[in-house]
Amino acid sequence: MPDLSKRNPTAGFNGLADLYAKHRPSYPEAALDFIVQRCGLSEATTLVDVGCGTGISSRLFAARGVPVIGVEPNEEMRRQAEATVAATGPAPIYRAGRAEATGLPDGSASAVLAAQAFHWFAVEPALREFHRILFPHGCAVLVWNERDESDPCTAAYGAVVRTSPDAAVLERQRGQAGEPLLSSPLFEDASRTVFANQQALDAQGLLGRAFSASYAPREPAAAAAFDLDLRRFFAEWQGDGKVVLRYETSVYLGRRRDGAA
Repeated sequence: MPDLSKRNPTAGFNGLADLYAKHRPSYPEAALDFIVQRCGLSEATTLVDVGCGTGISSRLFAARGVPVIGVEPNEEMRRQAEATVAATGPAPIYRAGRAEATGLPDGSASAVLAAQAFHWFAVEPALREFHRILFPHGCAVLVWNERDESDPCTAAYGAVVRTSPDAAVLERQRGQAGEPLLSSPLFEDASRTVFANQQALDAQGLLGRAFSASYAPREPAAAAAFDLDLRRFFAEWQGDGKVVLRYETSVYLGRRRDGAA
């Protein structure tokens, strides 16, 4: 299976920060509450959000009173995160760094989160880095929103997305990307839990959602064709001016195995 970390994912998101911040789906309240409870997060703990992008997940945990350090290698995405004010809770602190080399001290995190990001990392080096920066028995958490194509509208949207040449490869890789945490000798009591999620989008929101993906075509002719296909999809499936995309939000969670190296 291809190693997506070798595709220069940092540069792959150049120019997408504004679309990403505005149009990516959030995460369901039940999933967030599950992570907070299982990891024992509170105002007295520290969550490190690795590959935090524009800070979507960082702000959601900050709103629950959890101090968050967001680590992001793409400067444009990180600047977007810094410019977005958290509605409530302590403002996340953002810093440059990679999943494989966060620059954080040993044992400095109660939990390490990778939301919609782990498939871009070099798996073993990233898991070793998570293990290094976690407190004893701290949690590693991997989260993805994946389309639920048992829903006909979402399946039709997926068919449009997969007209982009790189989409099928990325989605196949991403669908299995959480499995290494379940079998890693560095972590124990690992499990996958799935939550329902959805996103209602008007026409411009749909275009923004689709073009925020790293695999969305950027060459003018291909981008124009993709745009037209998306508009046709919207015209067919919209109701009251919106389409609803349904997701399954997967949460992979494991605890640091002490004594492992």
